[in-house]
Amino acid sequence: MTKDSVWMRIAAAVASGFLVAGLFPPFSFSALAWVAMVPLLWALGSIQGKRLGWKGFGIGYLGGAVSCLIQFNWLSTVSWLGAVLLPLYLAIFWGLFGAFAATWGKPGKTGGLGSNLRIAFCLGAVWAGLEWLRGWLFTGFGWNPLGVAFHESRVMAQGADVFGVLGLSLLLVFFQAVLLQTVRERFARRGALRLAVLLVVLLYCYGNFRISLERGAESVPLKTLLVQINIPQDAGQVLWTDLEIHQAYEDETLKALDALKGSGQWPDWVMWPECALTGRILRTKEGDWATWQINHDTLEQVRTAGPFSLIYGVNELEAEKRGDELVMKPEGRAYNSIAVMSPEDQLQTYRKRHLVIFGETIPFVDSLPFLKKIYEQQSGMQFGGSFTPGESLDPLPIPAGQTVIGAIPTVCFEDSVARLTRKFTRPGPQVIINVTNDGWFKQSPAAAQHFANARFRAIELRRPMLRCANTGVSAALDSTGSTEPDSWKRQILTDEKGSHFTRGSLLAKLKVPLRPSFSLYERIGDSGILSIVGIALVLGYFKREKPPRPMFR
Repeated sequence: MTKDSVWMRIAAAVASGFLVAGLFPPFSFSALAWVAMVPLLWALGSIQGKRLGWKGFGIGYLGGAVSCLIQFNWLSTVSWLGAVLLPLYLAIFWGLFGAFAATWGKPGKTGGLGSNLRIAFCLGAVWAGLEWLRGWLFTGFGWNPLGVAFHESRVMAQGADVFGVLGLSLLLVFFQAVLLQTVRERFARRGALRLAVLLVVLLYCYGNFRISLERGAESVPLKTLLVQINIPQDAGQVLWTDLEIHQAYEDETLKALDALKGSGQWPDWVMWPECALTGRILRTKEGDWATWQINHDTLEQVRTAGPFSLIYGVNELEAEKRGDELVMKPEGRAYNSIAVMSPEDQLQTYRKRHLVIFGETIPFVDSLPFLKKIYEQQSGMQFGGSFTPGESLDPLPIPAGQTVIGAIPTVCFEDSVARLTRKFTRPGPQVIINVTNDGWFKQSPAAAQHFANARFRAIELRRPMLRCANTGVSAALDSTGSTEPDSWKRQILTDEKGSHFTRGSLLAKLKVPLRPSFSLYERIGDSGILSIVGIALVLGYFKREKPPRPMFR
């Protein structure tokens, strides 16, 4: 191997790193999705000599490190250490793909239609499997799988309801691997490329079919007032006082409701974001509850406008009864919760299940106290203890007119965790609700990336979605992941310049399907893509280039 060829492979890996990073906000060059992996695939397939697995791992790791350092640079607004360590960890999965592509997934000396398709299939499946693994391992960080490149391509995105968004990742890598092999053979054999193009055309046709099907579904209307305050933060430190925060929610909500009186557009629901109210809720296992006085005053104030169900984020503490009073339970647990209050002030809560490591919980902090010091040094605030993950998988029944709609609750980045969200699906009308606060990351691409990933939950499960954030993106999406249902205006809360970093409110209107249409992903979850990955690994092993050699040596 010459020095020139080594540098060419390095340059190709870096190029793919940049191109893949360009697929996601703030760039969103979705057209690159069809070629972004080609330089890396070329580099991995051209590796020769000994120690192929390690060489492939190094090339793949380099491309992943470049891509992830660009994609997740917004972490530096909270922690410069996290902005370096997380991408370097995520690049390991690119490295593992590189090791596979340079060994078991490497094209042989003699190709053919069957061989080309098999290799491309194995490469796509293993890439998708590694995306699944990084979204699961150590509780997971699954943001920006390759399929999210279609977040602004409504028609192409509809295929996510088959094997999830990872199925789209598989197709993209498969297509590019076929394209590269066809170019390598100087278009002497085009059968595989024709088949790959046919699959893309079928995906496009399927997307149009699903959109028309969803538009014709029997539905009930739902009107929701989303209120966003845009409270400034410095990492986890909120820069307003408790009184300023509560006053802002009262003022913005009452102003919007006053404008709607007599218009025939009174909302069924009003939504505030994650941890909107600064006081806590005390709640016993029997369901009795009480709240801090500052919360009570705000809730009572907005109730003067009229009847509606109020959905908001709040911290919840375990309590017990002592006489006629509720008090905090000794050694009681704390939860990051969604609270739903009916017009009659009956309370339901959902306790967040999927906690953010080093944000809401620090594993082993009692036995490894230096982790607490790292957190405090990086975030600039004291560690107040970990939240406890919730246990419920029941949707929250919330009335809307004469219909009770099942709300699929998600807090913060839970709306990017497909395997969790699908566990809440039930027959009948449902809406995914998300309360979040991306204010930790200031005016960075974090909020837009969060939204790009979240919209695929609506597509995968065929349920519409409502999102309410402190700093955006607050929006309503129909069951095709679109913010522009039918002829209604675009339902994202923005200012006059189009920025979602703004204060205001949005009356979101959705048609909620009475009987959500069939989605394979909603039925089988990740078992579909994992089965495909298993088949690919078996094919890769038994059809690898002879003589047999291990992936790493």
